[in-house]
Amino acid sequence: MGAIDSSIINVALPQIQASLGVTVTEVTWVSTAYLISLSLIMPLTAWLGTRLGRKNVYQACLLIFTGASVLAGLSSSLSSLLAARFIQGAGAGALQPTEQAILRETFPVEEQGLAMGLYGLAVMVGPAVGPTFGGWLTDNFGWRWIFFINLPIGIIGWWMVRNNVPEPAYIRAQRTNIDGVGIGLLSVGLCSLLVMLEQGNQWDWFNSTAVWVLSGLAMACLASFIVWELWGTRTPAVDLRILKNASFAAGTTLGGMLGVVLFGALFLLPLFLEDVLGYDATMSGLALMPRSLVMLVMMPFTGLLYNALGPKVLIGSGFLVTSWSMYAMGQFTAASDPHQVLIPQVVSGLGFALIFVALSTTTLAGIPRERMSAATGLYNLVRQLGGSFGTAIFATMLENDTQRQHAYLAVNANLSHAPFQQFYGAMRSFFLSQGSAQASQQSLALVNGIVSQQASVLAFEHVFMLVAVLLLVPFPLLWLLKPAVRRSDAAPVLE
Repeated sequence: MGAIDSSIINVALPQIQASLGVTVTEVTWVSTAYLISLSLIMPLTAWLGTRLGRKNVYQACLLIFTGASVLAGLSSSLSSLLAARFIQGAGAGALQPTEQAILRETFPVEEQGLAMGLYGLAVMVGPAVGPTFGGWLTDNFGWRWIFFINLPIGIIGWWMVRNNVPEPAYIRAQRTNIDGVGIGLLSVGLCSLLVMLEQGNQWDWFNSTAVWVLSGLAMACLASFIVWELWGTRTPAVDLRILKNASFAAGTTLGGMLGVVLFGALFLLPLFLEDVLGYDATMSGLALMPRSLVMLVMMPFTGLLYNALGPKVLIGSGFLVTSWSMYAMGQFTAASDPHQVLIPQVVSGLGFALIFVALSTTTLAGIPRERMSAATGLYNLVRQLGGSFGTAIFATMLENDTQRQHAYLAVNANLSHAPFQQFYGAMRSFFLSQGSAQASQQSLALVNGIVSQQASVLAFEHVFMLVAVLLLVPFPLLWLLKPAVRRSDAAPVLE
């Protein structure tokens, strides 16, 4: 539910804009508000658990998320919708970190790969099916139902947690002081960073004073936060010392790279399908479905393979396979048929399945259980921030490169160039034969459309190629990863 909600909103933004009578710039804050509060709560999950109890926090966040979903569906103005989305993101922020901590403690080491594989179905498939599901709900029932649909799921989830998830005794025994300075620095720093990343492209990045101010504020606050949490307090809100574990630090870095690629791919491919190939939203969602289906089938198997092959083989293979799929997408043209689109989606689905299960399992393998919530919160935050960076960077690159390629291709679109003169003459003759009184203008508009389309193709090619190369960069970090120790080999845990 939480994973789908981060992407389901995007397809409904045009209808929300029309319904509430707001501008395109204003309606994008519906996504930004959710992302900001989501990212703020993620790293604070462990601290909240020690203060209030992990099960209590999880149940409360489920109710907050569900209640805010209803409020969002009932919103009659942009301000009320933004407030509901902010509250909704706060509820969603603790879900993934807490779920991973619960799974790590519930299952023995030899079963954790399979457990994380099954869990990964929701986390990875959710963003992939979100746009398709959201488009269907929006088209048939209206945008408000993308929020109302959470009500029965949230209530059932709360009831299942209440009856089946225990509260560990060691968490009940912990109580820490409030780290007001750390929480304040983190809140201001993350808010500034995420607003800059989400809105920077619309503000023309560093040509805008707002971007300079926000980036400076983010750097100052986050740097101060790191110093304070490491050396300024004995009860940090976010346990950054956990990064001394080399395997966890390497896995978290790889998770950030996974976020860049996963969110980047989910952002780029639908744009290409709709803007270049002319797919509608439903067709675009269906084109992404094979990747989700492959992940659905492969996740449990990769969980089993983890015990046999270990994390380095699976993660390395996953990055290689995903890199090839991005390279294949870089070969797309304006004439690409569904078969050419299908194969890279199947391959990338396999790659993501190989990476996610092994990476989640090995990153948290050496973490003591009392620090598990802190580790999962930090791991998920870095992956979320990676997605924000990836989307911002790729969107800017795509826009700038499209303009650059258009200017490059348009150089030859003049009457002194023989092929252009021949094509232009043929088109003008055709429009004249149809009785058009504006044959010249129509011919030029047609040429401009062709140039724009080819410029987009070239820009997408360059960005996909960059993603393919980026996937090869973090390979040295694989050597720092350590597999989980089987329970039979591990020291006994004293209750």
